[in-house]
Amino acid sequence: MSAPVTATSPTPTTLDVAAERMRTPGCSTGHHFNSAGAALLASSTVEAVIDHLRAESLHGGYEAAKLAADELAAVYDRTAALLGVHADEVALVESATAGWQRIVSSLRLRPGDRVLAARSSYVSSALHLLAAERDAGIRVEVLPNGPDGATDLEMLERALRAGPAALVTAAHVPTSSGLVEPAAAIGASAAAHGVPFLLDATQSLGQLPTDMEALGCDLLIGTGRKFLRAPRGTGLLAVRRPLLERLAPQAPDVRGALWTGERSWELAPDARRFELWEAAHALRLGLGSALADLHRLGPRAVFAHLTALAARLRERLGAVPGVRLADPSAAGGAIVTFVVDGLDAGEVQRQLALRRVYLVAVPAAHGRWDMDPRGLAKVVRASVHVYTDDDDLDALVEAVAQIAAAARRTARTPSDVTATASEATTAPAPAAVRATASPSASAPTSVPPPDSPSASTPVPATDTPSASASGPFPAALPGARPAWQATGHLYDAVVVGLGVHGSAALRQLAERGLDVLGLERFALGHDLGSSHGATRMIRRAYPHPDWDGLVDTAYRAWAELEEAAKSRLVDVTGGLYAAPAGRPDALRGPGCRSVDADEAARIFPGLRLPEGFTAVHDPAAGIINACQALRVQLTLAERAGARIADRTPVTDWQPDGDHVLVRTASGPVRARRLVLCAGPWTPSLVPSLAGHLTVTRIVNAYFAADPRGPLGPSGLGSFSVDLPEGLLYGFPADDGRGLKAGLDAGPPWDPEAARPAATADELTLLTRAVARVLPGAGAVTESLTCLYTMTADRRFLVGEVPGAPGVLMASACSGHGFKFGPAIGAALADLVCERPRPDLDFLSPARLIPGGAR
Repeated sequence: MSAPVTATSPTPTTLDVAAERMRTPGCSTGHHFNSAGAALLASSTVEAVIDHLRAESLHGGYEAAKLAADELAAVYDRTAALLGVHADEVALVESATAGWQRIVSSLRLRPGDRVLAARSSYVSSALHLLAAERDAGIRVEVLPNGPDGATDLEMLERALRAGPAALVTAAHVPTSSGLVEPAAAIGASAAAHGVPFLLDATQSLGQLPTDMEALGCDLLIGTGRKFLRAPRGTGLLAVRRPLLERLAPQAPDVRGALWTGERSWELAPDARRFELWEAAHALRLGLGSALADLHRLGPRAVFAHLTALAARLRERLGAVPGVRLADPSAAGGAIVTFVVDGLDAGEVQRQLALRRVYLVAVPAAHGRWDMDPRGLAKVVRASVHVYTDDDDLDALVEAVAQIAAAARRTARTPSDVTATASEATTAPAPAAVRATASPSASAPTSVPPPDSPSASTPVPATDTPSASASGPFPAALPGARPAWQATGHLYDAVVVGLGVHGSAALRQLAERGLDVLGLERFALGHDLGSSHGATRMIRRAYPHPDWDGLVDTAYRAWAELEEAAKSRLVDVTGGLYAAPAGRPDALRGPGCRSVDADEAARIFPGLRLPEGFTAVHDPAAGIINACQALRVQLTLAERAGARIADRTPVTDWQPDGDHVLVRTASGPVRARRLVLCAGPWTPSLVPSLAGHLTVTRIVNAYFAADPRGPLGPSGLGSFSVDLPEGLLYGFPADDGRGLKAGLDAGPPWDPEAARPAATADELTLLTRAVARVLPGAGAVTESLTCLYTMTADRRFLVGEVPGAPGVLMASACSGHGFKFGPAIGAALADLVCERPRPDLDFLSPARLIPGGAR
């Protein structure tokens, strides 16, 4: 028998987190806190797996295994070194559960045998024991916990003295909390009474010391996919001698036994008797690579680093109002669990994922013995690793704080949709009726760009249209007299313009039970206004605190829309927004911080700031799928009963007693309320404000860029740089089309005029700006244009049209309004329903009128 294997690599005292992040490609995709579920793989581990698969493809599976025999043998040595045992006491299996079942079945438990199980036991282990209790008559005794939440050692001792026991088992760290069981003390008690101790080290391998002799365990199982950072489908078990000689698998396999005669066989002399012949050798080599990384870093250094990192996280989360830590006092190691008051843990997980913060929610069904006595139905579980840095911690804590704050506000102001007296007499609209009228002769025509769907192909109407984000826009149905224009019909509200704000308002009004009609000048999804195109930015960074509340509302509104649509609409990438240092109107905002050019380059390696520039880093910034958002809002509006008429220009409107008369190219309609979201056509519909509005032509373009390089998602996110040419903004396209960028400047434009494609001069100006800050960007591959409707102060107009009671508007969104789409739609619906929105006073149209409110 060989001597126990020990690690010989040096043990560093500190970890180079930046170096580990460079070796971990997944760090570029978000903030990952799921090491207790499946940690991010190092690139070397991935390469080890792929290299062997290539060898199998070239040489065959058996031949490739022979070529890798030495490296496969090294996996046993590295595992043994981690556990402080002999290499022949280690078996490689497919998962921790597979190891558990083979070990426990080999104990040949009989009726009446007592198994003392800690409350930390994992669901699969508990279910196996309970099934054996029911089917084989064993007795499962669940050990109580002490005041610190760990196994009560005194009660364990009493149970051992009460009579013979066949097995003691505990999870070193449970799946449901950061508890660290006193494994060494449990093992010492079990050994004193001659009872085997089986330790489930699934959650502790790779993050806590797991020397089996020091822990006093005879049997150990674990997985590779968690803190060991190995591929899924890898696991291990270890059985120390002399117990190994007494155990035999119930179902011997050719890997672990030799068939010696007609009715005889011999077991392998070592722990490989528990293995199966068929195994994923590529995955095992990945496990070996991950183990080599752990030994290179030094297990003690990793243990100390993760424990300290999680302690900081636990302290910071515990200080967030509305957040309760769910870890018992005996917690430690790399796992932190918590709950947010008023929110299901699964909802917290979902909202965090929208912010690119990834972790899991653990239900009580995964740990009944632990969670039920503590009154926990579900917890949020965060787990750190060697690639977790301070930005990750900041992102998690800030996101949780936002979610908790929103939950508190919701609890204080429960949603109630109330109708006005006149609305109360109006029956909800029937299933959606879609109709079309002829476009006006003066309406310009265009071909939708590649990122806009064509509106020329009608799609059959259905009574219950899907809210799928990938389907076409709702299509119009022809008819001699539009059904929406029934004689004498009075709508609760008519919405003019079905871009992002109009479609959001239409949906909100319809879902509140109002009889509502949406009118669109052109075909749905057209590219003539301000809402077309594939993508838009979202950010929290704004120059004045007036915006903070609306920004927070917008983030929540997008999350709500995603939930309603069952579709992801926002991809959080983080953002950098740069300007010359010392500007008095610099961006700021909740969770944002200022960074210099060097730090900006570390955050977004693809972006280079000009000399003398600083930036604001907004970790919650990201990209909205604009085209999908429009489809979703219109579909949900129809589903709620809204009528939609596209290709129906509104020519005029006027008060009509307590109502509003709306004239269209197809004839008039009447409504109690009118909501104008006409974008660049607002000046013609609200002449009193025309002098305060400037319609501007804007050019955007896609530049060739390698999506795997510094100008792809791994090296760049949402950005803007305030250059002399104008505000340059952009982000990597998520569909592989390169880099999208635009300049927030352009000439005044008549929205009724024809719209030519981007000129050579316009693209040259944009290309020069891109070259200044985005080295490596290639040539322009395609371009598109849009129209901004601007105010001098670049603040929106949201509220009642001055001098026109019953007429509301949302306009002049000045190039930054798309991100607020669902929130502005809800605000307009509130105003239609006469619910006060004082938070919007700073956007009131009356501020532009002399003597108006501000």
